[in-house]
Amino acid sequence: MRANWPATFAGIFAALILINVLFAVAYVTLGDGVEGVRPGNFEDCFFFSVQTLATIGYGKMVPVTRAAHVVVTIEAFTGVLVTALTTGLLFAKFSKPTARVLFSRVALIAPYDGVPTLMFRIANERSNRIVQASVKVSAVLTVVTKEGETMRRLVDLKLQRSDSAMFAITWTVFHPIDASSPLHGLSEKEIAERKIGVVATLIGLDETLSQTVHARNSWDADHILVGRRFVDVLTDHEDGSRTMDLTKFHDTVPVVAPRE
Repeated sequence: MRANWPATFAGIFAALILINVLFAVAYVTLGDGVEGVRPGNFEDCFFFSVQTLATIGYGKMVPVTRAAHVVVTIEAFTGVLVTALTTGLLFAKFSKPTARVLFSRVALIAPYDGVPTLMFRIANERSNRIVQASVKVSAVLTVVTKEGETMRRLVDLKLQRSDSAMFAITWTVFHPIDASSPLHGLSEKEIAERKIGVVATLIGLDETLSQTVHARNSWDADHILVGRRFVDVLTDHEDGSRTMDLTKFHDTVPVVAPRE
């Protein structure tokens, strides 16, 4: 279900070839069990298997012995199963909605409204909207229990805004690093030393298909940068429309301290 379409079709084709090869071997071992097939000829037996599995039946090659009829019966039943399974797989894959949400390659820590803030941005790569979108962000921390056991733990991060009534173009997610934040007071070096990571999940309702879609992403300590901000990707036009330049979506620049 997660494979792309070329890989899916290649897998189905390979499975059909393998099934026909196995039945062709069975027909070869029957000797003269199939009329119109040269005894012991694998190529003829393979193409007879293809015709049987696909229920083509040109009439040039037919089973003539009881053993051959038994093998044909088994192959016909296998063909029904393969057709049903392939149809179900392709239909489920075709009808499965995908979010096509783009996450920034890095998460940043920079001042926002005077408060150190963890931020990253996401973009909707489809023309349809995601309604009732909700984002959840967690920090991945290494903690030591009272028993001295070291373990990785997910700690939920409070967001400035975790819900969006309509996610159409882009969305920058902010986590204020105040005294209650597990990231409070940590420098970029300390984040790297503690191997702190961030995990984000988005869930919403596809406006076109009316089905739930979700996406997720994670950033390790090497992809959490301090003292940088994102480059603006939105352009306002005179007619009131807005366009997004995804070529700059992952670009960042250093934070410039305000002049006093």
